[in-house]
Amino acid sequence: MLVLRLLLVLSALVIVLSGGMYLFTRKHTYLRFAWNVIRFVIFIALVFGLLYLLERYILVGWKVLL
Repeated sequence: MLVLRLLLVLSALVIVLSGGMYLFTRKHTYLRFAWNVIRFVIFIALVFGLLYLLERYILVGWKVLL
């Protein structure tokens, strides 16, 4: 969970900085980069969530059956 929190903090910092760079330079590459970071963070959060659900319900339930 520490890794996930660190990822969220660093990605929020990157998104804010790239938004600020867009405001100063008006280059759309910074907005595109921020959007890519947002998509990456959502994907990683879904993977972590899926792994958490897998561990929580499927693997623990499998131990009960054995």
